[in-house]
Amino acid sequence: MARRIGIKDVAAAAGVSVTTVSHILNGVQGKRASAETRERVLRIADELGYAPNGLARGLRLQRSQTIGFISDEIATTPHAARMVLGAQEAAAAHGVLLLLVNTGGDAELERRSIEMLLQRQVDGVLYAAMFHRVVSLPESLRATPTVLLDARCEDPAIPSVVPDEVQGGYTAVRELIDHGHRRIGMAVPTEDIPALGLRIEGYRRALADAGISYDPSLVVAEPTVPTETTAGHAAAGYRAARRLLSAGERPTALFCFNDRISAGAYRAAAELGLSVPGDLSVIGFDNQELICEALHPALSTVQLPHYEMGARAVAQLLALTETPGPPPRPVSQEMLSCPLVARASVASPPRL
Repeated sequence: MARRIGIKDVAAAAGVSVTTVSHILNGVQGKRASAETRERVLRIADELGYAPNGLARGLRLQRSQTIGFISDEIATTPHAARMVLGAQEAAAAHGVLLLLVNTGGDAELERRSIEMLLQRQVDGVLYAAMFHRVVSLPESLRATPTVLLDARCEDPAIPSVVPDEVQGGYTAVRELIDHGHRRIGMAVPTEDIPALGLRIEGYRRALADAGISYDPSLVVAEPTVPTETTAGHAAAGYRAARRLLSAGERPTALFCFNDRISAGAYRAAAELGLSVPGDLSVIGFDNQELICEALHPALSTVQLPHYEMGARAVAQLLALTETPGPPPRPVSQEMLSCPLVARASVASPPRL
């Protein structure tokens, strides 16, 4: 096995002291070294294949250079996987290792997982939950730098990174209004999650700003069975859309809680002999590309900024771990905007 190249090897090859090499490689400010010496040391270190000893660096900084990522189901949910990717790449860019644990909502597994992460002396923890839920932070994390991801806590001292669901709902409905729609239905699941209420609030605000009266009969909810699966949401969307489109004065456009609900709405429209977007415009939420691009025509939607959320949560966590003492007050509750992804499912309403 090849011997690991160390600082002493670089120092010997460069003809300088070990202290000088250490100061240059670690970017220590205020230490005298000519530009020529710095350039020579860095070049030789690269030629020799020198890599810093992460363990030694961690001991020196009293940090493990690792952070935990605990989620209920984000790691196994395809459309939220980019949240993990964003966190992982942001951590890697700072030389930090991300330790991922998916609990599946099992409270005992979560407790044991947190215990194991803390035993490994992680520098901090990302605590993530699906659907922008309000969560209670486990007591065992109270003394550890923690950032909530796609979740909020009643304690304002716990920082969080979440999507701006209200703005996303507003953007989706505004797109329909801008195309001339005035009678806009909303197909939703019956799940008790904050994201649902926030998206409905965005729907109502967009209507109000356009001078359109809110009609509660145009918001139709159906249960998802099995809960939270693609098939369950599509079935709920189908039933909700059938109810909306079978009414005496049907809507000319539908805003669907998510892209899976939209897939069911497409099926309902087709069974009733309605074309999208000729007879009915449809807009979703999430930007699950496998669904949006597979539908015909391709679904216009609002994108949940999963990747950006993961990256921003890591940035917040690293800021906390690099700040000595208790976290600064007030702590940021950061909301990221949900941009419109326009495709082909929205057009002007038909002349009825």
